Amino acid sequence: MKLNLNIEPLSAWLTPKHQPLVIAGPCSAETEDQLLSTARLLADTGKISVLRAGIWKPRTRPGEFEGIGSVGLEWLKKAKAETGLPVTVEVANAKHVEEALAAGVDILWVGARSTVNPFTVQEIADALKGVDIPVMVKNPVNPDLQLWVGALERFNGAGITKLAAISRGFSSFEKSSFRNEPMWEITIQLKSLIPHLPVICDPSHICGNRELIPYISQKALDLEMNGLMIESHIDPSVAWTDAKQQVTPAALSDLIDHLTVRTPEAKNPAISDKLAELRKQIDKLDDQIIQKLAERMKIVEKIGEYKRDNDITILQLNRWDEVLEKRASFAKALNLDEEFTTKLLELIHGESIKKQTAIMNDKTVVE
Repeated sequence: MKLNLNIEPLSAWLTPKHQPLVIAGPCSAETEDQLLSTARLLADTGKISVLRAGIWKPRTRPGEFEGIGSVGLEWLKKAKAETGLPVTVEVANAKHVEEALAAGVDILWVGARSTVNPFTVQEIADALKGVDIPVMVKNPVNPDLQLWVGALERFNGAGITKLAAISRGFSSFEKSSFRNEPMWEITIQLKSLIPHLPVICDPSHICGNRELIPYISQKALDLEMNGLMIESHIDPSVAWTDAKQQVTPAALSDLIDHLTVRTPEAKNPAISDKLAELRKQIDKLDDQIIQKLAERMKIVEKIGEYKRDNDITILQLNRWDEVLEKRASFAKALNLDEEFTTKLLELIHGESIKKQTAIMNDKTVVE
């Protein structure tokens, strides 16, 4: 099901100076010289479309640097005047909104810690009623698509039509190479729900380190995201916040040069015809897979009925372990990813549980 939000296209409120669209600037505005020097170098690349800087920085624990505050808005005004770049800042309450608007900030963004709280989102949305300004909404800290969608709906309900989402990854208990897991599938679900919604990727917060930023940036573009938000500092080694994930303006320029911007559809008719042919093969196979799954579930139902009629419990761990081991080994031999295979089998197993649970009169069962 698609959500019918009233959203203007990105081209109606932002003209990229270069492809891909890049929003860049320091994680935090620290000093006037630091911000202005970084802004000048970024503007000189000719590849940055919007200048960003954190003015108010919500931190996990008190005592850490929580942003320079309102004085940073004056520095941003100077940076905007010198470079001609539009500027964007994060706002987390109505007072931030009021001060940012008074300072002539061009675009506002709502951070992950705010998106997770509907009360905070509504406060910001209420403060923006009657204001024609673009708002970018980061995904919530935790992988909750409905919170993300709800925040976008609240702003749209307040009359904000220049909306965009920012994919910045999600917290996870699993250890990995990333600060925040990309969980691309959630962003893809969002794009499917609201196809006309612009989506910007924030590789800096996904990666947590500058080494992985090129990889995630390219991946985001290949997933048809509309641009990137990358943190850049004149000297990341002395940055007051998130030093490891910031890059110098020169490094950012080089990174952008090595990105490949691809189009959703091929312009060459021969390529389009070949893709159409391959997609037909995929469609045929998908139909066969669904048909086989339906046949499998019919057998699952018969097993459930047999066990019910003969007072046999469905919990058989040895059987499940056997299925998982054999299918995973077979899939591996066919060069299928082990994690993908396991998730697929668990999904099928879960559906089998549901069907047999219904047959066994809502008793706790496992195939």
